[in-house]
Amino acid sequence: MHGAAMWDVACPQRPSRVAGVTMAGFRVRDLEALRIVPHPAVTLLLEFGAGSPVLDCADGRQERGSIVAGPGLGSAGAVRARGENVECLQVRLSPVIARAVLGVSPADLDGAVVSLGDLWGREASRIREQLGDVSSWQDRFVLADALLARRHEAGPPVDPEVAWAWHRIAVSRGLARVDELAAEVGWSRKRLWSRFRSQLGLPPKRAVKLVRFDHAAHRLVAGEGAAQVAADTGYADQSHLHRDVMAFTGATPATVAGEPFLAVDDIAWPTRGTTANPPACVGRLALTRTGPPS
Repeated sequence: MHGAAMWDVACPQRPSRVAGVTMAGFRVRDLEALRIVPHPAVTLLLEFGAGSPVLDCADGRQERGSIVAGPGLGSAGAVRARGENVECLQVRLSPVIARAVLGVSPADLDGAVVSLGDLWGREASRIREQLGDVSSWQDRFVLADALLARRHEAGPPVDPEVAWAWHRIAVSRGLARVDELAAEVGWSRKRLWSRFRSQLGLPPKRAVKLVRFDHAAHRLVAGEGAAQVAADTGYADQSHLHRDVMAFTGATPATVAGEPFLAVDDIAWPTRGTTANPPACVGRLALTRTGPPS
């Protein structure tokens, strides 16, 4: 058996004070070559354990420790995570609030993985020490949430029209008609596309594709057939779904259905970003892979 890992997963007892923030805690003793599957959020990884997660990028770059990445981290299967004795909080930031929380627009990340220390300086070191000093997951969630709330309050909001367009894309699960968004907010197409890209880090068409893919991928993991998923999630046919899944992950729909990164998702984020109070959870999940990583 290759790539076996035991994951301890923790979820907050209550939702974040900031709409658009969700988080989960992970402890993994041996993390080996985990494919990162793209998600329609900005990823903030806060590590604090004895070990340190390593992200290997397709261009040969490596990032260690706490990182930030724009929406769609891991596109084309370009990023793998590994490490030993990894302990971290993974925070998902809606692109609508990411600029305020991070202090830079997701567009400035340009799809790259960036060290949190490069963005936050000494504050990144302080939050690592504080997370390591507390003994419970719930205390860590409270500590991290206070930091995110403070930064969000001090940061600049995105344009209401941009936020509304993102909301339309998200709630439609990627079925919103991109050409109609500008008319609905009363802007020219050029103006909306420019503001959306500069403030959220990706153009509207890419956002639609990413949100639709995310919904389809989770249905594949739930055991639904590719043909039915394609028909229900807005793809022209099964071949269209196959092309999108390959473009986002570098793998086939059948492979994605068994991806460990997605298998843990519904445990770590049981409400998938809704505003309802999530059930507090501390669980353990055994993830295994047979054969070498594809």
